[in-house]
Order: sequence, then structure tokens, then C-alpha cells
Amino acid sequence: MKIKEIFFGKKKAKEMVFGIIAIPVFMLMLVLLELCKNTVWGFVLSAVLVVGFTAAYTLIIRLHDKWYLNIAVWAAWFALFAGVFFLTSPPVKSVPAVDVKNPAYTEIVKLRQGELQGVFNRDKSVEVYAGIPYAQPPVGELRWREPQDAQPWEGVLKADAFAPMSMQQRKGALYDSLSRIIGYHDYEITLDDNYTEPVSEDSLYLNIWKPAGNAKKLPVMVYIHGGSLNSGQPWYGDYNGEALAKDGVIVVNMGYRLGIFGYFADEELAAESPNGTTGNYGLLDQIKALEWVRDNISAFGGDPENVTLSGESAGSASVSALCTSPLAKGLFKRAILESSTLAPVNPPHSFRTMDEALETGKKTKAQYGCKTAAELRKLSAEELVSQSEIHHHITIDGYALTETPFESYKKGVHNEQEILHGYNSEESAPFIVFDHANLGNYETKVRGYFKEYSDDILSLYPAKTDEEADRNWAEVYGAVFFDYPHYCLNRLAAENDIPVYEYYFNKSNGRLGAWHSGEIIYCYGNIPAGSRLFDSRDRELSGQMLGYWSNFAKSGDPNGSGLPEWTQNKSSDRVMLFGDRTEMISEREHELFAIFDKMENLQE
Repeated sequence: MKIKEIFFGKKKAKEMVFGIIAIPVFMLMLVLLELCKNTVWGFVLSAVLVVGFTAAYTLIIRLHDKWYLNIAVWAAWFALFAGVFFLTSPPVKSVPAVDVKNPAYTEIVKLRQGELQGVFNRDKSVEVYAGIPYAQPPVGELRWREPQDAQPWEGVLKADAFAPMSMQQRKGALYDSLSRIIGYHDYEITLDDNYTEPVSEDSLYLNIWKPAGNAKKLPVMVYIHGGSLNSGQPWYGDYNGEALAKDGVIVVNMGYRLGIFGYFADEELAAESPNGTTGNYGLLDQIKALEWVRDNISAFGGDPENVTLSGESAGSASVSALCTSPLAKGLFKRAILESSTLAPVNPPHSFRTMDEALETGKKTKAQYGCKTAAELRKLSAEELVSQSEIHHHITIDGYALTETPFESYKKGVHNEQEILHGYNSEESAPFIVFDHANLGNYETKVRGYFKEYSDDILSLYPAKTDEEADRNWAEVYGAVFFDYPHYCLNRLAAENDIPVYEYYFNKSNGRLGAWHSGEIIYCYGNIPAGSRLFDSRDRELSGQMLGYWSNFAKSGDPNGSGLPEWTQNKSSDRVMLFGDRTEMISEREHELFAIFDKMENLQE
């Protein structure tokens, strides 16, 4: 006789086995519900299922111990859980402007469009105005047209929630949760975020953070979010404007058209445009937002003559384009560019020729069987959004951009008076997660990209181990797409006598560290107070970087009391280190940049 039958009997043993299996299954269900951001009812109903099916299984075992009944119980459990999972999926909900329940409303602000009220942050030191329309919804006949002036509204607009993010492909709550766990290491278990943020073509809205109370002639910083020009949103916590507002800077950011909606190019669209433009709708949105700031920011206490334009990644590429756009002249005074520029002779990303853009546009029309723009406009946004992976590049359209930024700077044409810019030590990390090098493929990768200049690269970055090969490839990859473009920008700025300050960020932490976008949470002062992913040095560095960014927005010079001196990079060889120390250091990659210059036919 088996031991389990001696102690429990056959039926009792089956009940115990069921219980042993049911507990981890139930726990996995709870984990899935949490990661997928299901509502509270999902957890409640799942618990009811566990209790109900435990009782049902026990009853069946005792009355009808049949194998097919056992299978039926498990099948019914999983089927009902699937129903619960889908019925309690997270609702679509607007993101509140402040993380405060029942926030206090500000006094009414009067604009040309109408009246509006924002909300106060937790300690009432900052006023936040979210979801202010700066252009008409670019839908229907306005899809793929220049942004039009926003219409007036009736009554008082409650600017207490962010508008939908611009139309883009969503990867789902589970993907987002796993990215927080694996990539950012800052996932929090909470029921406060059990909803899905809205996404829409109707997304041309901006948000404002300002110091509470009456203010006049405050400096303004307009931030353009990143996301490869096909993803992203204005409300991301890393670049929340609250900390800068507490330091006396008004912060503005905006949604702009992304992907195919922002960068689709077509000859018919150019012909119907009064300005003969196509392919730069997202860039034109950003210009429209800057025009709105010029016309309205004084109502919030801002100085329209003291605007700093800033951005990171694709947002920084946009800033780079706006620095030489004739349409943006006079709309901002200085520029901050983080981890991207379009300054090389041939920008490595976020940029393409009009011929390339038009050819891609033709392929998209053919794919949908559309012969005219009118037919394409009849398609839903959901049908079109998958094309965003191939339509996310700024182009030379002869209107917003008349030539490459490199060509403009060489002629002395630019809009900004001062520049603050820089890049991180591990820019390439998120882009080569599935493309690491080893000793076996390192040379092949180098020769595949650098062609006749491969020997120069391999001589400068030799590898004898897998670790060296991987490290070298990450360094060179990051330099091509991020480091060198900043070197080009700095050199062009110096040639034009533009005061220019460059940084190199390499601070490690328990979160993103010095990966691409890792600096944002520091320079905008958004390290969570209770986070254990950051130490005292991280918080000290964040205070310093916020101070530099704030000072630069106020005067064009990042230096100020209590901060290590940041000297201008007039010779493109001295940068400010933001890491375990804050100090000026020599540029690290001049030899590599010299090779890139040869590739660009820029050798002296």
C-alpha cells in the first residue's frame, strides 16, 4: 500500500495534490492580473474562482472520482479565468495632471481661445495646466495637412488631465510592466495604475508647469519628447516639469504627430499644400506649439522672449532641425540637445531625403491599394498605424527645412544663441540588446558597416576576447549614432561663435544608469524621494544638473553659485563629466571621430 493511501486515502491524496497545484496556479493568475493592470474585480473574481473550484473539485472527488471530471474542473477553471481576465481588462483612462486625489484648482487663466483652470501639485507650489489644445485635431480632411489654429472653446476648460498620446502602436500593459522590471528595475505593485492611457490622432495639446502664484517674465523651457518619432508621450514622469517650475522656470511640452501621421510624404499632398510641403507634419506641429507659446505664455507669467527649446533622442533631433528651420526663427532663444543631433553631413537617424520619403510613401499607398490621398484618408488610424515603423524621419521639404542642418550652419544660419548638449556613455545599450558582438562576429559587424574604413576601426578597437569585442562594438555603435553627431554639433557651434556647453553622462545606478535616456531623470529633477535605486551621489548629481539646466534656461549660461564651473567647449575637446564626479574632462573619442570625419569627407 502506498504511503499517501495509508495517511490520507486515495481521494484525500488527490485533494491534497489539487491544493498543492492550485496555490501556485492562483499566484500566477494574480501576477498576470497585476502585470496586465487588470481592475480590482479581476483579483476578487479570481479569488472566488479558486474557492469555488476547490470546493467543486473536492465534491467531485468524493462523489464521482472520474478522471474526465477532474480534467473538466481544471478546464472550466481556466476557461472562466480567461473570461474574468478579459472582462476586467484595464479601462482607458486619461492620465491626471498631478498625482493628487481631488486636487485644488487654480484661478482662471484667460487666453485668446477661452478661459481655463489648472490644478495644484501636492504642496501647492506648482500649477499644472494639462491638455490645452494648440491646434485643431488633425483628423479627417486635416490628416496630413499643416496644423491649423485651435478653435475657441465655451466656458472654462478644466485642464486637469493629459490629452491622449499621439497615434502609435501599443505593445500592451504586459510588455510595459516587463520593461519596467527588466529594463528600468523600478516596477511598483499598486492599484493606482490599473488603466490604459488613451491614444488618438487627436493629440495636438500641450501642458504647462509654472510656479504657483503671480509671476512675470519667467524663463520658459519647451521640451520635445523622444521615441524615434513614432512613439512616446508628454506626461512621462522622468521629464515632468514640476522640479524646474519650483526653481522658477515655466515648462511646456506637447504631443505632436508621430509615425505615418507625422512623417508620411506624398507628391499629391505636397501639391495640395499651400506651402508645397509634405513629410514634416510632426515638425510643423512642434513649430505650431512654439507659436502658441509665443502668443500665450505671458498669460501664465512666462517671457516669450526667453524661451529655451529642449529635447532628448528623437526630440533632440527635432530640436536640431528647428535650430535651422526658417519657420522657427524667433520662436526660441537657446537650445538643449540630449543624445541626438542632425549635425553630421549625413545624419545617422531620424532623417532622410525627400526622394526616400516619397518612395516609401508610394509603397504604403500601393500596400493599401490606394491611388489618391483621399482614399488613404478614409482608412482608420488603427489600419494605418502599423506603417509608423517606416515613416518616422524628418525630411528636407523646402518649407520647414530648406537644407540639412550641416549646410545651414556652414552658411552661418541658425536660430539659437546658446547651446547646451551632450550624450551618455552607454547610448547603444538598448539598441543592441539582441545584437551583441563576440570574438566570432565582431570583425564581420565592423566590416559590414565601415567598409573601407574597417581596418582603421579594428586597429583603434582591437579585440582579443568576447568581452572586448562586445564592449568595442557597443562603444563604436554608440559613437556613430550619438557621440559623433554631438561632436559635429559642437564643432559647428564653435565655428559660428555660439556659446556651447557639452556634457558626458556616465553615472551608474540601479535603474537605467547611463543608457540612452538615463540622464533625463537627473537633469529634470525627478528621482523619486523614496527610491532605493539611487544613492546620495545620484541625488547630489541630480541637484547639480537641474541647477545647470535651470540656469541655462534663465540666462544662457549653466553656471551658478555652488556648482562646479562648466566651461564652454570652444575647441570641441573639453566636456563636463556627470558621473561619480562633476568635473571638466577631455573628450575621449577624438581618434574615432577623426575616422568618421574621413568617412564624411571632412578631414582637414
